[in-house]
Amino acid sequence: MPPRLKDVAARAGVSIKTVSNVVNGFAHVAPDTRARVQAAIDALGYVPNPTARRLRGGGSGVIALAVPELRSPYFAELAGLIVRSAEPRGWTVLIEQTDGRAGRERDLVAGLRRHAVDGLILSPVGLDPSMMGRDRLPTVLLGERMRGGPADHVAIDGAAAAADATRHLLRLGHRRIAAIGGPARPSAVTRAQRLAGFRAAHAESGLAVDPRLVATVSGMHLADGAAAMAWLLDCNPEPPDAVFCFTDPLALGAIRTCADRWLDVPGDIAVIGFDGIDEGRYSTPSLSTVAPDTARIAQFAVDLLAERLGGGSAATVPPRAICVEHRLVARESTLGRPSRAA
Repeated sequence: MPPRLKDVAARAGVSIKTVSNVVNGFAHVAPDTRARVQAAIDALGYVPNPTARRLRGGGSGVIALAVPELRSPYFAELAGLIVRSAEPRGWTVLIEQTDGRAGRERDLVAGLRRHAVDGLILSPVGLDPSMMGRDRLPTVLLGERMRGGPADHVAIDGAAAAADATRHLLRLGHRRIAAIGGPARPSAVTRAQRLAGFRAAHAESGLAVDPRLVATVSGMHLADGAAAMAWLLDCNPEPPDAVFCFTDPLALGAIRTCADRWLDVPGDIAVIGFDGIDEGRYSTPSLSTVAPDTARIAQFAVDLLAERLGGGSAATVPPRAICVEHRLVARESTLGRPSRAA
């Protein structure tokens, strides 16, 4: 017969409840007790039975993560970090792609309960708070889409981060700064916040934003950035001397167009992105960016969901909002390459 929970408890000299708390990843277990229980689990070769766990506690040990797209390096990295944060709790993460469609996001919020999923971490694009009914899974929202909404929320301050990126360009002496990634529709709240930060930094410096230097895009990928950069160069008699791109892929695409036009980055046009993806470290030139603390976003999301699923007073408190730090990473695309003599 395979070892049971009570066998682990007897070997570790603790209660069955304590073993259950360790197996389910609950935080309130003393470190030495947790180590003793884990040693007993390892020695006996105990493997939790997910079916029995669900029957006892009503949970499957499966959560869902829904993001707009997995081809985005930012969301791919975020998904990996959430899987890693969920692993110590014994959770399996089901990953869904919404394509930013409000109907798809709404269906996931309402329908995952039927698929034995305990909770949802969602990065919404089209979903409005009014679409989230009361009869839904415990949900944590990511991104700038829903401040003050009906669920726990983890995000950075997108407007402040965009302002920091723009101030960096202003401090370097640039005055005709373009923006690539402007919202093509009112529901694009994340883009609207980044544009607001871009405008706010200009206002602080007493500068007006030239509307001809704001390029809207239908997507946030390499090709969109390349096309938007070409539009800025072709449609402006006086081209920009710097560009703030609302994602790093947009920025990398813009740099490609500059290279195709024999324009030096940053000598002719400085470029800064947003997201802090790893690819930006290895581009030529390396990409300046605003980097959210993605690891903390993932950990906070998992922890908030665990508190909701754990029962007790934490499961009934009003929705909480956590603002995670960001940092400016200045690299060659704005600062230039160091001289060989240096």
